[in-house]
Amino acid sequence: MSSFRIFDIVGSALSAQSARLNTVASNLANADSVGSTPEAAYKARMPVFQTALDAADPASAGVRVLGVVESQAEAVRRFEPGNPLADGDGYVYASNVNTVEEMTNMISASRAYQSSIEVMNTAKDLAIRTLSLGK
Repeated sequence: MSSFRIFDIVGSALSAQSARLNTVASNLANADSVGSTPEAAYKARMPVFQTALDAADPASAGVRVLGVVESQAEAVRRFEPGNPLADGDGYVYASNVNTVEEMTNMISASRAYQSSIEVMNTAKDLAIRTLSLGK
């Protein structure tokens, strides 16, 4: 196994956490949106990750984003008769995004991203020190 494989593994982790941060940002941006029907209301999204193993090199690993799924939680029904999107009964349907949960996800993804950067920097420093032994 090549010692440079660590950069591929960390790179896949950085890509996954970047996708997670983008999804959280999208959810937070749409947290206060409303729709005229439950189907029109914004639904929280979350990425789905999978471990990526290379059959040719069992020692290698990584992570990949399989896709992004929508939450199945119900839209919040609010009585706002003055809202232009209100239905005949005066109700609008708000997003099912939980901002506290999204902020927690953002902090977790940010820390995981930072940890991956530290792993990459440590691997780089070790490679540089190893190369300097030959001087």
